[in-house]
Amino acid sequence: MSLLEERLLRYTAPQDAQAAGVYPYFREIYGKQGTEVDMDGHNVLMFGSNAYTGLCGDERVIQAGVEALKKYGAGCAGSRFLNGTLDIHVQLERELAEYVGKDEALCFSTGFTVNAGVIGCLLTKNDYILCDDRDHASIVDGRRLSFATGLHYKHNDMRDLERQLNKLPDEAVKLIVVDGVFSMEGDLAKLPEIIDLKNRFENVVVMVDEAHGIGVFGRQGRGVCDHFGLTDQVDIIMGTFSKSLASIGGFVAANSTIINWLRHNTRTYIFSASNTPAATAAAREALHIIQEEPERIEKLWDVTNYALKRFREEGFEIGDTESPIIPLYVRDMAKTFMVTKMALDAGVFINPVIPPACAPQDTLVRFALMATHTKEQVDRAVDALVKVFKSLDLL
Repeated sequence: MSLLEERLLRYTAPQDAQAAGVYPYFREIYGKQGTEVDMDGHNVLMFGSNAYTGLCGDERVIQAGVEALKKYGAGCAGSRFLNGTLDIHVQLERELAEYVGKDEALCFSTGFTVNAGVIGCLLTKNDYILCDDRDHASIVDGRRLSFATGLHYKHNDMRDLERQLNKLPDEAVKLIVVDGVFSMEGDLAKLPEIIDLKNRFENVVVMVDEAHGIGVFGRQGRGVCDHFGLTDQVDIIMGTFSKSLASIGGFVAANSTIINWLRHNTRTYIFSASNTPAATAAAREALHIIQEEPERIEKLWDVTNYALKRFREEGFEIGDTESPIIPLYVRDMAKTFMVTKMALDAGVFINPVIPPACAPQDTLVRFALMATHTKEQVDRAVDALVKVFKSLDLL
């Protein structure tokens, strides 16, 4: 046995959870994502999805993907840089740029590769990247891939961010990268205050990850930057197709100068196969639907506000969430796994959040809403979770 295998054999956390009957990952779904899903013959309420607009199973989105599959084939067999650019890639980029209010956009194969590649290639060794300490893992990895010095500030703590900026040289580029909506806790970045700091310091650039903001906040779901009226002052906006846009892929939008550099230097763009025709067409159709059906976002907020009210009335600790992401704090690793299993046994699919996705003292289960959820489904889920939490002395 090799030394590497000896080291890896010491990693037994998954096996321990499986032996205890509480392993919460890779649970198989037999069909489309929707408000209720088939799990091996059992109908389960789905509150563990990021499909905020509820479009994953929409027949218009599916048909757009089918038609693109027939016209363009299953894949492009190359990167966007070479033979992998289709007319629908370019069309989607133009529409996304207009949608989020920037000059141009680039489409990537995943949202993760947007952050890993863009953050990784923008700066020099004399520059700095500043991240909120609850930023998504893709932002963290992008910071690690950069030659710039990486720093972080305490979550949504603007005094700490200002303290970090005060230490840095005026002549250096300082890139602040932040989630618009924090994916586990559901709270928003303090974007107005971040922009205020940008305007007070020299050579500060702001990048906002709108993965959980698009389709949820702003006019026609344009995101948190639009929600705060700060699109013009945010330099770089990224987003993903795997949530509100009901597909897979990601994009970055900025002015033409930044996009020109990224188009020719971002390794995760140049050296990755381009997004499939079906995924591209599905995302484009979802984007059209979001803009054409404002009532969809209204329904999302109606059911979100109802769920927030129910959880608060029942005494759950839900933190500072301002979004369809509702954290139900458990603050105990073992009980977090138990809650997840017992909820599924009761017909409610939710997700556990443990380190490194949160601090050890902040473990939680994540309850997320779609525009297509009903208040009756929320009631069923809340009633089931009340019983689970009470049985574990968590309420």
